[in-house]
Amino acid sequence: MYQFIKRLIDIITSTILIILFIPVWLVVPILIKLDSPGPTFFGHKRVGKDGKLFTMYKFRTMIDNAEDYLYKNKNNSKLLKKFKEGDWKLENDPRITSLGKILRSITIDEFPQFFNVLKGEMSIVGPRAYVPSELKEQPKKYPQTKQLMKEILKIKPGITGPWQTSGRNEIPFDTRASLDAEYSRSRSILKDIFIILKTPAAMFSKW
Repeated sequence: MYQFIKRLIDIITSTILIILFIPVWLVVPILIKLDSPGPTFFGHKRVGKDGKLFTMYKFRTMIDNAEDYLYKNKNNSKLLKKFKEGDWKLENDPRITSLGKILRSITIDEFPQFFNVLKGEMSIVGPRAYVPSELKEQPKKYPQTKQLMKEILKIKPGITGPWQTSGRNEIPFDTRASLDAEYSRSRSILKDIFIILKTPAAMFSKW
């Protein structure tokens, strides 16, 4: 019954929000094109339920070919090292565009993920959608997270969740994994509603 109700909430909520935010779908792509060259949307491979890879959609907030800039440019080897040491995060990331900083600060860049929800790849509420390389390398740094990942990957990742409403980028990988695993073990409709109610405040917490 939980799975049925959760899926129903996912479909209804995503449909309503996609329609409600029609101005966002019209204005943001234009602003992205004016701000920097490259595509409007960005598809990124993430690890979903049962470890299956899927393409997660976002509004582009970085320079075009941002991953090549970090991983394939030999001049940026120190930056890549800093990126990994910082739990796959960079303070003052040079790849983020001027508009991208604004979109990220209020989480508008995540809006296209409502289409991932409609496709059944994500839920409105769930664990963070992890990057494949992150799941491969981070457990070496935090061995205690290996078992936690088994719990996390039992369910679909979410647009919002315990990580997103508890500090976002300020939270280290091991704490993030603990929060996600705890959600996976004790998930319920009431907990989902509580996280959804906390999300607006978390979205504007950096402003």
